[in-house]
Amino acid sequence: MNIRMDQLIRAIAAALDIVEGNLLGASTHHGKRISALCAAMGRTFGMNEEELSALTTCALLHDSALTEYIRAEKQGEQVALPLHCGYGQRNAESLLSGRDIQGFIQYHHEWADGTGPFGKKEGEFPLGAELIAIADMLDVHHHLETLNPDYLPVLRNEIQEAAGKQYTKRASGAMLAILDEDMLESLGSGRIIDSAEKAIPSWYADIDDEVIFRVARMAMRIIDYKSAFTRSHTSQIANRSWLMAKHYHYGPAECAEIYLAAALHDIGKLAVPDEILEKPGKLDKEEFRIIQNHVRDTDVILQNIEGFDHICRWAASHHEKLDGSGYHRGKKADELDFNSRLLACIDIYQAVSEERPYHPRRSHGETLPILYDMADHGLIDAGIVRDLDEVMFPFSNQDLPFPEQAGEAPAR
Repeated sequence: MNIRMDQLIRAIAAALDIVEGNLLGASTHHGKRISALCAAMGRTFGMNEEELSALTTCALLHDSALTEYIRAEKQGEQVALPLHCGYGQRNAESLLSGRDIQGFIQYHHEWADGTGPFGKKEGEFPLGAELIAIADMLDVHHHLETLNPDYLPVLRNEIQEAAGKQYTKRASGAMLAILDEDMLESLGSGRIIDSAEKAIPSWYADIDDEVIFRVARMAMRIIDYKSAFTRSHTSQIANRSWLMAKHYHYGPAECAEIYLAAALHDIGKLAVPDEILEKPGKLDKEEFRIIQNHVRDTDVILQNIEGFDHICRWAASHHEKLDGSGYHRGKKADELDFNSRLLACIDIYQAVSEERPYHPRRSHGETLPILYDMADHGLIDAGIVRDLDEVMFPFSNQDLPFPEQAGEAPAR
């Protein structure tokens, strides 16, 4: 089975945009807008489709280290801008292994006059970084999504004046070549999704390709850094899902599918405020409604990826219950396939066993009675609970290793 990787990366970028918008005031679809601008500028330099694919993927992921950056700051660490850039570069390189993207994100905050965080001057950092830098800076400062076309002459003049100072001359020239009223209109809220779809080259990967494993790891890193109390939640659910898939003798493709669904199941939680995620007491009615919305947001983020129908279904069903009392669709037993039930049980196991603001870490022996009680009340699958009891017993109070660390990984 093939996955549209460009669509998957855009989905992850959409979730990052939510975080950036809530915390830093960035405009919606920021990542898509930077990518669409970079695609247009890249074509003025005669880039081929593979080069454009690498550039636009980096543009989408240029702020992929945002949650790590914010978490470190909340813990009182001094996180310098170069480290933020370095984290983002690491994420892109882990995904785009073998592609020539050196420095694309690492240097996307550099200024042509050498006053950026790394002190690189024009000619000392790559074209990809130059293009991401100018697109990013213009959108952050001018919110191109809602910019009045009447302001365009002023903006173009600003770009000309900043050439060789803030922006490199060749990046400024490329931006001036593409930034007209038609381009500005294509970046607006009503058109940017379609514009990004058309501008960003398509690329595919088999579900059991190593790149799927890498994108899952990157996504989990982004999601788990959202809160100190969920710092290993997603990765442990993915690892447990992999182990259960092996227990059920799934083939390589289905192992990768359930692993990816687990890795992305909480991507909608990036929209939930930290004060709700980390509240030590019981949530009030409105706070619980906000928490419940994360499953709907996961569904919305993942539902338009080609080849993702059942992966999205499993991910978006992890809070459903067999009696129809779950959320977000209130599905009943006959509407929930085995892997949807499996992911729901694993999510509960992990949430009950890990430390949370409202309960301490629990052992396997303390966790399973809670799941058995839920199964006895017809909420979750009793057979899966028995299997979890058997398979997870040896790992009580231990984090499961990533498949590759355990000597197993998706097929290369």
